[in-house]
Amino acid sequence: MAEETPEPTKIIRKKTGNFLEDFQPGQIFRHKGGKTITEGLFTTFTEFAMTTHPFAKNARYARAYGFDGMVCPPGVVMLVAFSQTVEDISENARANLEYIDMKFGAPVYIGDTIEVETKVLGVKCSKSRPNLGVVHVQSTARKNIGANDEAIVATWQRKVQVYKGDDDAVVEDFLIDADEIDCELFLPPYAGPGLKDLAHLTSPDSYFEDLEVGSRIEHSRGRTVTDEHIAMTAILDNTSQVHCNQYMIDLDPKQYVGGQLIVFGGIPFTLCLGLSCPDVGDNTLGDVLYTTGKHTAPLQAGDTVFAATQILDKCDYPGREDLGLVSTRLFGHKFVREDGHTSDDAPDGWKKVQIFELDRQIAVKRRSHYA
Repeated sequence: MAEETPEPTKIIRKKTGNFLEDFQPGQIFRHKGGKTITEGLFTTFTEFAMTTHPFAKNARYARAYGFDGMVCPPGVVMLVAFSQTVEDISENARANLEYIDMKFGAPVYIGDTIEVETKVLGVKCSKSRPNLGVVHVQSTARKNIGANDEAIVATWQRKVQVYKGDDDAVVEDFLIDADEIDCELFLPPYAGPGLKDLAHLTSPDSYFEDLEVGSRIEHSRGRTVTDEHIAMTAILDNTSQVHCNQYMIDLDPKQYVGGQLIVFGGIPFTLCLGLSCPDVGDNTLGDVLYTTGKHTAPLQAGDTVFAATQILDKCDYPGREDLGLVSTRLFGHKFVREDGHTSDDAPDGWKKVQIFELDRQIAVKRRSHYA
């Protein structure tokens, strides 16, 4: 009896994510998965970021201010929400370029579930690198969809540099208007002078009265990022290969920034927020708006992140005598070795490199009402 010839194995090479030629005007992505804020997730990223705000540390303090429990810092909300967009928007990206008009709304607590959708606003092809272009999107994150406490927790735009899947694909530029999204920061009402009994739980010198326009605060702490960033990015369900697939980069290192894994931009973003917290954030009731932000240099394992905050402006907070509105510019930087380099802002043999910049408006308590 003749042996049967086995059928050849069918090979299916899966495509993940979208390439430049896949994005269309007004296209809506309802992103996969969603993410419930577990106690482990909350603790992991709050502690990693070195935030000191009692809203994220002390349930008694948070409830005294009118919250239901400990509150997710805005950086953690951003990490969870932003990561859900990666598979559809930036899985095949070279770099995230800019954050625009990021607003925060309802507070996020342990047990809340965040889901995100994104609208495509624009595509612009690169003139110098024809295999690349910039995709402009608008994303909105909601919590607890279908429940009584369903609410928008954040909305933002971003621009990301994305590769073509087919270098010969013809892509036409387009740009449409962003939607008007109603996303106003939840502020609990002023609970009265009894809150002064909790003043010892925050920094004594980060009230509205302490923040001087024109000053630049160099925050004292730093944090070294190791290859832990790979696991932390995976915990967030961020699937971008430039953060976790060194083999892919080694095959064509010139195609990727620095020829090595890039730390997910949300990590230096939230680290800078956390490092600045004792001096700027401890006495805020919330982050109102990030008008624009960008990564100015890559971060890689072994780099140490530092932060500084420049106070740009101050004014009364509309309708709230107990608060002020402070406009700041948050900077992140690292130091790299460079033989023979000398400067006023780094030790000899080292060069200070800015990695991040964020224009940030915060609602800050007045000492007159809280301390």
